[in-house]
Amino acid sequence: MTLPEESGSQPSAEAILSPYDGHVVGHMPVAGADDVESALARAAETFPRMKRLPRFVRADILDRAAQIIEGRREEIARLIAGEAGKPLYDARGEVSRSLFNLRNAAREARAFAGHEVPLDVDSAVFEYQTASADGSALDLSNADLDTLSKLGRRVGLARRYPIGPILAITPFNFPLNLVLHKVAPAIAVGNTVVLKPAPQTPLTSLLLAEVFAQAGLPDGALTVVHCSVPLAERMVKDERIAMVTFTGSAKVGWHIKEQAGRKKVSLELGGNGAVVVAPDADIPFAAARCVRGGVVFGGQYCIGVQRILVHEQVYDRFEAELVRRVSACKVGDPLEEGVDVGPVIDENSARRIESWIHEAVAGGARVLAGGRRHGAVIEPTVLTDTTPDMKVECEEIFGPVVTLSKVGDMDEAVRRAADSRYGLQGGYFTNDLARAFRALEDWDVGGLMINDVPIYRIDSMPFGGWKDSGLGREGTRYAMESMTDIKFLVVNYG
Repeated sequence: MTLPEESGSQPSAEAILSPYDGHVVGHMPVAGADDVESALARAAETFPRMKRLPRFVRADILDRAAQIIEGRREEIARLIAGEAGKPLYDARGEVSRSLFNLRNAAREARAFAGHEVPLDVDSAVFEYQTASADGSALDLSNADLDTLSKLGRRVGLARRYPIGPILAITPFNFPLNLVLHKVAPAIAVGNTVVLKPAPQTPLTSLLLAEVFAQAGLPDGALTVVHCSVPLAERMVKDERIAMVTFTGSAKVGWHIKEQAGRKKVSLELGGNGAVVVAPDADIPFAAARCVRGGVVFGGQYCIGVQRILVHEQVYDRFEAELVRRVSACKVGDPLEEGVDVGPVIDENSARRIESWIHEAVAGGARVLAGGRRHGAVIEPTVLTDTTPDMKVECEEIFGPVVTLSKVGDMDEAVRRAADSRYGLQGGYFTNDLARAFRALEDWDVGGLMINDVPIYRIDSMPFGGWKDSGLGREGTRYAMESMTDIKFLVVNYG
């Protein structure tokens, strides 16, 4: 389940460092060209065995993996906190979500099925398809019922089959659960997986591979490859890979699609999540959820809250509530209990976020809270008087920074929220359902959360974006559909 070693020499190991204080969290083997080739070959060789495993075997493997993780949940949470810099509260939440993800995949593995397609639905087609050898059609108007019933004895069955080895390329922000969004559905339907985790957080993937090996997954069905970008591109182009599923930045994702050729591609990319607050909203609740959505894991969340548009009637109340709650967030060591915001993934990312804040301020924005950097830690920040052309609004900041804008009417708010090249998820606080449904017509996002923020996600729901935010949908059953294809069987038993 770990890196293959058939190449003769042991792969070198890279130290994985904490983004908070730089201490060594662990070491990860680095794959070379021979290791990558071995991983691809093993995935292809194991697929025929994997696809023939009975459903209950695949489901039991997923259930056992969940059981093993549950027994090691604190160890795994601390590993996530260490290598990703994720506060313990959020790391523990990620482990909990992973348990649901695995168990739901096990349930879906047992239930996932095709469907019957009725074939006796159109008389003209029926006449043509039942024509005799000389081309003469049957006169259905004069046919007796016994003849018709014999001719109509055809059944069509659409069955889904696994497509082959899956290349899963995953991000650093959810090193367990976003990996499982790809690995668990693939196993559920009988595919093999070559997993390339984010270079900053490979240790959790390595541990997950060990868990699956202990759970009984066949050797070669899941291989973790921690490799360079050129080698990853080689895997994307390799004809043995049937599908590439990627979560990460829009720039990299669309490049992968160009490189992938004829194989299937699923892309879960970036966003700059907007929230609209109507005059009838519950202001304290909306503000609390916006704080959570804006600062969770240092804002490193593709569906995190970035832009907040508030109606002028309730703007002052909302601003005061938001700033108070943001200022109360505890910032510090992610391994310390009670910390709300730890570091971003590295100091270079923190410097980039800081520069965007400074650039916005230079353009006329005001800082209502936070705005400072301490190493890789960015204080939770609220900006106002920003404009749509500023990077803090039009790009994905991927940091604990939100912009706050006053709007005169809700149509204007929805137009501004929708005016983005991204379209992952949005939030709308209102009790007017007619207004909410109208918003969904004009706001091209994969999911719109009414009376909640964009970070709301249950792992079984369809998840994905419009526009630059991606291609396809994740969520257990939806990913299983994308990782399979249909074979159609027609049986004439008349």
